Amino acid sequence: MQARGSSREDLPEKEVEKPPGGRLQDAENGNKLLLVDKFYRPSGRSGLPDIVLFIRFDTAKRIFGVVHPRIFKIRAGWKFFVTDESVGYDPNPNPMNKNLQRMATMHRMQVKGLELFYKKGYYSTSIDDILKSLELSKGAFYHHFESKEDFFISIIQNLLVQKVYGMLIEPLENSQQPFTTIVDCFENALLTAENNELDHGFVLNNFMTEFNGRNPEIMKYLTDLYKVWEVNMVTLLQRAKVNGHLGRHIDSEGVVTYLLASFMGIRTLMATGDAKALRYHYIQQLRAYFKTLGPQAEA
Repeated sequence: MQARGSSREDLPEKEVEKPPGGRLQDAENGNKLLLVDKFYRPSGRSGLPDIVLFIRFDTAKRIFGVVHPRIFKIRAGWKFFVTDESVGYDPNPNPMNKNLQRMATMHRMQVKGLELFYKKGYYSTSIDDILKSLELSKGAFYHHFESKEDFFISIIQNLLVQKVYGMLIEPLENSQQPFTTIVDCFENALLTAENNELDHGFVLNNFMTEFNGRNPEIMKYLTDLYKVWEVNMVTLLQRAKVNGHLGRHIDSEGVVTYLLASFMGIRTLMATGDAKALRYHYIQQLRAYFKTLGPQAEA
C-alpha cells in the first residue's frame, strides 16, 4: 500500500504490519477500522483520513527495537502511531455510518461485560448473562467477537488498560515529587473505591488471581499491564535518587514490589471491611514509610 500525503522515508519500514491476531483484518474489507471513531480526523493535505494503526508493545519491540513501553502512548491497550495510509479509506466519511454504530455496540457490550466479569468473575459469567442484560442476540455477539476469550481481551485493551493507566500510571509520569505523587495517586484510587457501593476489590488484581494458571493468553495481557505500572514506578524512584529525594542505598525495585503488593492487598481488604478506616490507616503508614526512604535516613 502506498502512503498518501506523508513522506514514506520518515516512517518505519514495516509501519503497516498488523498486530497479532489480525485485529485490523476487517479494515481492508469494509472500512472497519478499530477505534477509528476516537482517532479519525481529516487530513488537510490529501483529503484522506489519518488512520490509526495499533501495535502491541511486544510487536513494536520486535519491529522497531522499542525497549520501553512509555515510548508509545497507551490508548485502549495498544501502542500506536498515525499515518495517512489509506487502509479502509471511506471517500465519504459519515460519523453516523455503520462503522461507528458497530463500534458503539461493541463498546456497550464491553462496558457491560467488564461490569459483570468484575462482579461475578470471568468463569462465573456466561455470554448469555451479558446478552440478556443488553437484550442482544447471540448472533450479535459473534458478529463482533470470535469467542468469550476474544471478547475479554478486547475489554482489557479498550477499557481495563485505560482505567489502570489513567488512575495509577499516568500521574507518575514526569513527577518531581515521588513520595507525594505516589501517596496522592494511591489515596485518590482508594477514595474512588471507598465511594463505590459496588466495589469488589482492585480489578487488575482480581483478574490476575482468577486467570493465574488457567489461561496463559489472557494472563499475559494482564501481566503486561502490571509490568507497565511497575516499570513506571521504578523509573519514578530511580529519578528520585538522581534528584536527591530518595536515599542512594534504597533498592527501588524492592520498594516498588512492596508498594504494589500493599496497594493490592488494601484494596482487597476494603472490599469487605471498613473501607474508610482501612484507607486512613494505610495512607498514614505509607507516609511514615516514605520518611524512612529519604536521604536523611542514611545519616
